[in-house]
Amino acid sequence: MKTKVARKSASVYAVVGSDESAVKTAASKLAAKLAPADAGDFGVETIDGCADNADQAAARIHATIEALQTLPFFGGGKLVWLKNVNFLADNKLGGAAAVHEALEELRAVLESDFGGEVKFLLSAPEVDKRRSFYKALAKQAELQVFDKLDSSRSGWEEEATDLVQSLGKKRQLRFAGEALDLFVLLTGGDTRTINNELEKLDLFLGPAERQVTLEEVRTLVPISRTGVVFELGNALAARRLERALALVRRLLDQGEKAIGILLVAVIPTVRNLLLAKDLMRRHNLPRPSAPFSFISTLNRLPAAATAHLPRKKDGSINGYALGIAAMQAHGFEVEQLIAGLEACLQANLQIVTSQLDHELILNQVVVKLLAPVQKP
Repeated sequence: MKTKVARKSASVYAVVGSDESAVKTAASKLAAKLAPADAGDFGVETIDGCADNADQAAARIHATIEALQTLPFFGGGKLVWLKNVNFLADNKLGGAAAVHEALEELRAVLESDFGGEVKFLLSAPEVDKRRSFYKALAKQAELQVFDKLDSSRSGWEEEATDLVQSLGKKRQLRFAGEALDLFVLLTGGDTRTINNELEKLDLFLGPAERQVTLEEVRTLVPISRTGVVFELGNALAARRLERALALVRRLLDQGEKAIGILLVAVIPTVRNLLLAKDLMRRHNLPRPSAPFSFISTLNRLPAAATAHLPRKKDGSINGYALGIAAMQAHGFEVEQLIAGLEACLQANLQIVTSQLDHELILNQVVVKLLAPVQKP
């Protein structure tokens, strides 16, 4: 996702962030914009910032300083672009003393008047924002930050959904029903992957049909580990026993550990179904038509009614996963879901303490969860 800081200097620009594809694209566009008109090859001095060791990194920084202090050959303006920097990250190269010393020299030059006709652009796919050079750069430069969504952080799906909808809108693509949810999970919030898969869907649909269906997402978008995990959770929530068992086998065949499948796919699904079912029963909530409508419903409940729900870092309710669960919770009873969580606990103990076949253990959990409720 992109954040942008207002311009601090008319001569210093920086494009950074963990989303390497977005950083490279934005930096190339900005370099083309900043390059002096009609200056040709002499108008842009590009220095490769991807160094193999500390000495090489220091040499690239010193070359940048020299370029900034050298006036254009034929007058007019000049752009100095320190490109694809890899020595600003939190790694051994970024922590080298020689790199720190050279960066301090560069900072001093950037803070001085190095010539109004010369502009400086730095692009880096990975930066340690705690470093003094980065903090100084942020104060001095017009800064653009493109960071990947962290799919290990709760609530990332909402941000990824907004991103997919925004990029899809530019191509006039509309997602039908669950197609959007599946596309988000399969692409994992990665900008390059999202753009690549949207382009594939765009070409497949053609100019006439602009609505993306669930079947088209399943057919055209490669199913990754994240996608299989999502599909397993989906199969459990939809009570599709054969599909769930097949996906358990597929994950094991891909080298996934049974304990990981249990903790990442099965337990979160059962827990969210139980939380959603309990809320809907206690507060007489309607079955939602989409995840976001359930989030709005949760926000209208008293604080005491939602105090136990999982939260995002900003303190707001992580309602997206609960919204998906609420759409399927009608197929389960609360007692059945409680028994399912107890089965997950037992399976956890069996996986780590017994010699039983792990696929058998997982299959027993799935069958117990999806077996018809025995009415007294």
